[in-house]
Amino acid sequence: MVLFFTSTTVNPPAIIYMGRDKVENEELIKYAWPQDVWFHVDKLSSAHVYLRMSEEMSWDNIPEALLTDCAQLVKANSIEGNKKDNLTVIYTPADNLKKTGDMAVGQVSFHNDKKVKRVYVIKRENPIVNRLNKTKDERVVDHEQERVDRIKRGCN
Repeated sequence: MVLFFTSTTVNPPAIIYMGRDKVENEELIKYAWPQDVWFHVDKLSSAHVYLRMSEEMSWDNIPEALLTDCAQLVKANSIEGNKKDNLTVIYTPADNLKKTGDMAVGQVSFHNDKKVKRVYVIKRENPIVNRLNKTKDERVVDHEQERVDRIKRGCN
């Protein structure tokens, strides 16, 4: 099951998604769109949160309000990070994620460390998390079929 959220901080609204558990995270690592942006609490266990980029955006100029939404969602979905203030969330394009066979389930590294950015989160912002949770939609996704459909449409 994949959890989808809608951020209305930008127009058109942005789609944010994450796996329910580490097994689902493995599927998302494998099937994320190249232009999606991956978010994770730095140095702690957390959800893998992805931002589906619109054509008008690039990963290095995500609007601040949308960046905050993604960072707050990651923080709220980290058992340890949710309880801490003053933490860092890292983010990078999904095609920069590197997965090797010797890594644990859900674990990733990066092809290029210079393509990893950081956003500082002072504390949990419940109004943001609550707003996003009201848009939550849990769906079964056929990742392989979605990939095939994207290729047919001429997308990466």
